Parts: sequence; structure tokens; C-alpha cells
Amino acid sequence: MSEKEKRDRILIKTSWVSTIGNAFLSIAKIVIGLLAGSLAVVGDGIDSATDVVISIVMIFTAKIMNKPPSPKYVYGYEKAEGIATKVLSLVIFYAGVQMLVTSVQSLFDAEAKELPSTLAIYVTVISIVGKLLLSLYQHRQGARIGSSLLIANAKNMQNDVLISVGVLLGLFFTFVLELPILDSVASLIISLFILKTSISIFMESNVELMDGVKDEGIYDKIFESVRRVEGVDNPHRVRSRLVGGMYVIVLDVEMDGNITLNEAHARAELVEKEIRNSIENIYDITVHAEPYGEHSPEERFGMNEKMI
Repeated sequence: MSEKEKRDRILIKTSWVSTIGNAFLSIAKIVIGLLAGSLAVVGDGIDSATDVVISIVMIFTAKIMNKPPSPKYVYGYEKAEGIATKVLSLVIFYAGVQMLVTSVQSLFDAEAKELPSTLAIYVTVISIVGKLLLSLYQHRQGARIGSSLLIANAKNMQNDVLISVGVLLGLFFTFVLELPILDSVASLIISLFILKTSISIFMESNVELMDGVKDEGIYDKIFESVRRVEGVDNPHRVRSRLVGGMYVIVLDVEMDGNITLNEAHARAELVEKEIRNSIENIYDITVHAEPYGEHSPEERFGMNEKMI
């Protein structure tokens, strides 16, 4: 089984675990929230429902990413992950706006409010434990395969844990102070957290879609790798971008113009090997060899050692 197939299998398996776990928590919080009369718990349940949608999209995306390259998409379908991450941020944003509107309406509702049932506290505690476990699992698997989608979902679940803690505190003070309006205040704060998370995920997904890298230190590793290969100098026009959480690296290097093509090819392969040993999650590397002094000093794209 190839690394790509292993990666896609982990992505699908992790997504199914997330789907089942969040579906259980979402249904429990929405049903008990309605029975207990807690808008904050219902809102927390709606937030978990968006996680179910996210997980389903992740499963669908993994199947698209697993398709082999085609004449139209010669790099394959790995960037479907970045597109899906962008879509998910919009789904989360929509849920946050809906909850914000409901919370504001509840705050200004003149109708007398009743204290929520203590059932709301129990389901919130269960939610905190469940979300924490799911978040840790998602982040570990996402870091393992370099998946921006899994890591983004893990961050979303980490925020869900904070949201549930906020709900728990809101319920505690609601019962202690006997002020039902505090439940609506907690719901309002939760909606703001959801909106913040969606904007954060939206901005982070821009990096891959704009052919950027999240860790600029990757260029230091590339230059250091080139220095370790004898007879290869001046790495320039170094370009790196992310495709499905994996690096595509292209660079030009200089060599003695009098060596044979076989020798130049062997040195280029050594450069590629050194880069692969220094950087994980490599999708593809292209090394272009030039004779000394042949490159143009006015290059529009890429990095060189002077720019670090």
C-alpha cells in the first residue's frame, strides 16, 4: 500500500469516528437542551451538528482525493482538501450567524424565562469529555498525515470544548443566581466563538489555495540540503507549495557546465534525496541544473539564500 493510500485510509477512518461521535453528542444536546429549556445547550448541539456535516464532507473529499491523476488534473485531486476546508469554514460561519441571531432575539424577548432543568448540566459534562477525546484523536491523526482538513476540524473541536465549558459555567451561574437570562448570554458568547473559529479556518485555508506554505522555515531546510551535496551551488528560484498537505518543491541549482549529463543527473538526485531526508510529506521535487553563472539575477518567482 502506497503512502498516499495509507493517508487517504486514515483520513476516511478518522472522519467516520468524528461523524459517529459528533452525531451522538449533537442529538443528545439538542434533545436534552429542548427538554431542559436551555438555549445555550441547544446552541452547543447545533454547533456539534455542524461537526457532523464537516465529517461527512471530509469522507466525500477523501474519496475525491483518492482518484488517480487525469489529463485535466495531472497533479491529482489532492487540493480538494483545501477547497473542502474553505467550504467547511463557511458552513461553520453560517451556523454561528444563525445562533447569534437566535441569542439576540432571546435576550430581548419580553416573555418571562424559566430556569433550565439540571439535565442540561449532565449532558454538557458528557459533551466536554467526548469533544476533548475526539479533538485529541483528530489532531493526532491530522499531524500524522499532514492533513489541513483534520487539523482544522481538531481546532474546531477544541473550540467546542471551550464552548461547552462556557455553557457549563453559564448554567452554573444561572442556577446559583436564578437568572435565566444568563443562559441566553452564554448562547450569545458561544455564537461569537463559532464565528471566530470559522474566520480562522477560512484564513488558514487560503495558504494552500494561494500556493503558499505555512512553515516558511522549509526554505532553510532546502538550502541546507543543497549545501550538503558536493559540486552543487547557488540554489535559486526555489518554490514550494502545498498540495493536500504535502509539499511540491521546484528549484534551480548551478553545477560545472563541463560535467556529463549523467553526472549532473546524479547530483540532482542527491539534492532530491537530501531534501526528502530533511522534509516530511513530500509530494514531488523537481531539480533543474544550470551551468555556473547562467541564471538571470532578475528573477520574479522563487527564493534564494540572500532572501532568508
